[in-house]
Amino acid sequence: MKKVVFLILAGFMFVFTGCFNDDDGYSLSDVWVGFGIVEDSVTYKIVLDDGEVLIPVAFGGYGHFYENSHSGKPNEINKGDRVLVNFTILDDKLNETGEVEAYYVKVNSVREILMKGILDITAENQDSIGNDPIIVEEYWVTNNLLNMELKYWGQNEVHFINLVKKPGALTAAGQPFELELRHNSNDDTESVPYTALVSFKLDSLQIAGIDSVRFKVKSTDYDGKAHEFNEVYKYVKNN
Repeated sequence: MKKVVFLILAGFMFVFTGCFNDDDGYSLSDVWVGFGIVEDSVTYKIVLDDGEVLIPVAFGGYGHFYENSHSGKPNEINKGDRVLVNFTILDDKLNETGEVEAYYVKVNSVREILMKGILDITAENQDSIGNDPIIVEEYWVTNNLLNMELKYWGQNEVHFINLVKKPGALTAAGQPFELELRHNSNDDTESVPYTALVSFKLDSLQIAGIDSVRFKVKSTDYDGKAHEFNEVYKYVKNN
């Protein structure tokens, strides 16, 4: 299991890797951070992007979600949510062959990550999707998700972020598929820099008969400069 620690500082994201467990066992002073999907809204079981399973048995009570005063557990987590979880490993659960099946953890904090599908851009939704500038700081593909760390300027309004494509059937010959990152600032004042994490589902790009597709994403920054990056979406795990 890789240790993935994300430190977001001044708009930059640093990633460190290592091992979950070592010869000395688990320490209460160790903190781990990873992206995952909530699989159960009762037990709050989380499946990380690399397939490792977290079973929360204790909660620190700080972070994006408010603590439930009766149970001590977060009360805003739902099944299927995309989350960035900060946790400490307390113990592990072994299967019949002695391999780690899951980790019992203390959840220090949980942050919900915006997760959306890819939209077809039409005359009807063109205005609401917007065409305001945005900056792509980082991007990576895990499983069926395109993940991005974004930067934008605002103040008080709710901003909308979408990944869009032209309507119509996708074909293998049409690769790389052209996608565009769109931002609607709702006429917000550009006074405060914000950093956002967002994940876009890539399932709609799948084509029968092949196991991967190529796509490119275009965006425009605050200087009016166009940017583009290319990626590959495999229908199997990308970790």
